[in-house]
Amino acid sequence: MKERKAKAAAIPTPHQPRNAGIMISAMALLAIGWIMVTSASSEVMGSNPYYYSIRHGSFVLMAIAVSLVVMRIPMTWWRARGAALFILAVILLLAVLLVGRTVNGSKRWIALGVLNLQTSEIAKLCMVVYLSSYMVRHLDRVRTTWQGFGIPIMLAGLLAILLMMEPDYGATVVLLSCTMGMLLLAGASAHRFFLLLLGLLGLGVLMVIIEPYRMQRVTGFLDPWARPFDTGYQLTQALIAFGRGGWSGLGLGNSVQKLQYLPEAHTDFVFSVLAEELGLFGSVAVILLFIMLVWNAFGVGREAERSGRFFSAYVCYGCGMIFGSQACINIAVNVGLMPTKGLTLPLLSYGGSSLLVSGAMVGLLLRVDGETRAYKAARGRRGRRSPEAVKEASA
Repeated sequence: MKERKAKAAAIPTPHQPRNAGIMISAMALLAIGWIMVTSASSEVMGSNPYYYSIRHGSFVLMAIAVSLVVMRIPMTWWRARGAALFILAVILLLAVLLVGRTVNGSKRWIALGVLNLQTSEIAKLCMVVYLSSYMVRHLDRVRTTWQGFGIPIMLAGLLAILLMMEPDYGATVVLLSCTMGMLLLAGASAHRFFLLLLGLLGLGVLMVIIEPYRMQRVTGFLDPWARPFDTGYQLTQALIAFGRGGWSGLGLGNSVQKLQYLPEAHTDFVFSVLAEELGLFGSVAVILLFIMLVWNAFGVGREAERSGRFFSAYVCYGCGMIFGSQACINIAVNVGLMPTKGLTLPLLSYGGSSLLVSGAMVGLLLRVDGETRAYKAARGRRGRRSPEAVKEASA
């Protein structure tokens, strides 16, 4: 009995997370997202203007619940199941190709009654967890050999191929960008990284050329006003929304473009409606909230890395890169800096799968923050790293 008590005392209890930046930015984005989805979707369902608002509100509550549940799961649990999560990602991406629901020519969702599960969202998180566990186990090989560097790239490439078969070009870009960014942060050789980057850029250009609809998106992006009622329709309507918004916006609920002019106003192009109603000031405020979220995600990861908890650090870096890259791509599409990708704005756009996975990532960040504080406190009391830190740091 005494031995059991001594062993339990040696394992530090995770502190409550104190990273206010993550909690404030995530909750603010969820609140703004619910308000903007309510406004942007009010004209979509004529008989019930609050249909999407009610659904989105329920997804927000579920995302908060998922975040609270994930906060209670130790990071050692995630590390031990990295390979299983990768296999789950492959199974889900295969399943959506077999039994998925087709919308606008893309087969990306599995109908589950109240929720259409977008498997690409889960696959991105699974890849982050697996890659983090792989880099902790093979860090020296990742940094020094082509084999150690190439294995995660090939596995990410497998997921990318399955995503392209849906097709989901936006999720593919996010997945590969996140994989390469995590490898670079882990200390992978710069020349290997840039050679791979050139190869991926060439492959991306090839994928655009061989698919006519992607080429149409690129030509529509380069000169949307040449065909404003055809390939450039979405982008021109989004740019009109930005032009109407000006500095301070037309006021909440007063968007004109959401009145059946701007397609997907409450999903992919909700940022355009936000810019029209809240203006430049509101748009910049949302961008600053995303910067705060990503900055604090990397800060939590850096503190975990300093305490020797490399798996937790890489998970934080991966989650931060998913939030950052997806937000950058979505906003860039809205303002005309990138071709249309069909990618949601994390924590803000309508979409149950995106919100639930985003909630899980916020929960992971807060869990790492709490565990890191506990490990630091335990190390301060004993003058060395805690048993969990030693176990997680060992490869």
